[in-house]
Amino acid sequence: MTTSGAAHIAGVYEHPLRSIPDKTVPQIHAEVAIGALADAGLTMADVDAYYSAGDAPGFGALSMIDYLGLDVHHVDDTETGGSSYLVHVRHAAQAIAAGHIDVALITLAGNPRSGGSGPGGSARFADAPEASFENFFGMGIISGYAMAARRHMYEFGTTSADLAEIKVAASTHAQHNPDAFLRDVVTVDQVLESRLISDPLHLLDACVVTDGGGALVVVSEDVARQLDRHTIPVLGGGEAIKGTRAGRVDLTHTAAVVSGPAAFAEAGVTPADIDYASIYDSFTITVLVTLEDLGFCEKGKGGEFVRDGALQAPFGRLPFNTDGGGLCNNHPANRGGMTKVIEAVRQLRGEAHPAVQVPDCELALAHGTGGSMATRLGSATLILGREARR
Repeated sequence: MTTSGAAHIAGVYEHPLRSIPDKTVPQIHAEVAIGALADAGLTMADVDAYYSAGDAPGFGALSMIDYLGLDVHHVDDTETGGSSYLVHVRHAAQAIAAGHIDVALITLAGNPRSGGSGPGGSARFADAPEASFENFFGMGIISGYAMAARRHMYEFGTTSADLAEIKVAASTHAQHNPDAFLRDVVTVDQVLESRLISDPLHLLDACVVTDGGGALVVVSEDVARQLDRHTIPVLGGGEAIKGTRAGRVDLTHTAAVVSGPAAFAEAGVTPADIDYASIYDSFTITVLVTLEDLGFCEKGKGGEFVRDGALQAPFGRLPFNTDGGGLCNNHPANRGGMTKVIEAVRQLRGEAHPAVQVPDCELALAHGTGGSMATRLGSATLILGREARR
């Protein structure tokens, strides 16, 4: 069963603050939920499905549904890290196509910058089956991505300057975003001169850590027709998990090699058709490898692809992350997938900042990554259109 065009993103909202010390995580969830529903022209009473992930406190969706006062008959608590919220869009589209629901609300919130706990809590990670085999020996998020970067450099000749091009593009966009955490434009040299945090990654190769959140409202085509808001059809999607394969892990690719082709096939388009891309950017290496895996360039050619302003809006080869992305703008609760969908919707609606709005943006890709490139991760890809394709 295809879901192409059956579901529309009708509302999006990104919390404007990057430090929220005076609000609880449930309060942030509520604020972004209200914001996204208002953007769509709907209310809590219209919601019949709710989606959350590991950032939701307490019993997850069970606690949040009660807190928000929702009356729903469809719940999804899928957890794949930062890619969760794209998976949720995909699952909502499937439920809508099957006739089970009409209005799905997806929320994300967290306050790690203000001292709140990280997603899922430390106990959850400590009890993971891999903990005694990896954590004891110092495997962490940063060191894992550094390993992936070094391997890519070894196999394909990628350089730190290539990775820095990705940060430069993100910072060039972030200067136009008044809410961005980092708004200063940087150069390749400044990225390379920033402090080394885990060889070969520098401080400016890493995403920001922010409080905040975001929400999406996904509706059926029938509901979309009744709304005054410009709704964005979900044309295709894919999701996949990459594991360690008992130690035989390839550090140079992600599960986007599966989720990307599935999304393109369902939408009936190719990478060459995409006008704008929102790519998860926990680190610069994440973007480079994902671009390869999604088919925007050959494996090992990512370094060449991103050079010379290729990712800069509005006229680069593939404008990306025009809000500044996780590298400069916002990485709420250390989970960047939500904001990738939000900015893709802005581009398709023509609501991005004029300095970075892609002209005649008709097709956008949003991609989320959760976990670590060095171990296990979840990838999710969405193809979104300005108008439904018939």
